[in-house]
Amino acid sequence: MRLIFVLPFAALAGCSSPSMQGIFGTAPQAPAAIPAPTLDPTPPPPPPSNATTVDQFDTTSEEDRAAATEVSDDSEAAELGVTIASLGSPAEPGIWLETPLVDVLTPGRITYQDKTINIELRPSGGVPGSGSQISLAAMRLIEAPLTSLPELTVFAQ
Repeated sequence: MRLIFVLPFAALAGCSSPSMQGIFGTAPQAPAAIPAPTLDPTPPPPPPSNATTVDQFDTTSEEDRAAATEVSDDSEAAELGVTIASLGSPAEPGIWLETPLVDVLTPGRITYQDKTINIELRPSGGVPGSGSQISLAAMRLIEAPLTSLPELTVFAQ
């Protein structure tokens, strides 16, 4: 008698198998990864799918890194504030800071201790004070430990 109550549940459990998808419709497909908008007309390529080291994940070119560290004395740059940043997705290439200090994609720069770099400021959609995320390449350029939470001063150019 108990078997009668269990059989319908066991039959329904099998409906999620790939062979049963034709009967009940198709399984939803995972959305394709959409690259983040960027100011860079030729952004660095994404890291290889088998990347495991920091060097493999950081696909910025020598030219990208040189341009980021070539900071002019721009007295017209507006200081946006200070933020605490954590490491963003290492699979997202480029030199960027996702922060609630901007509402639109903006060229900018950051300072950390005695390092200053040019950086792409991306809106995070968070509330002011909620912190930021910084790219792997940018963390390497400011020489912050990858596991740290550096305090950054952010400027819009």
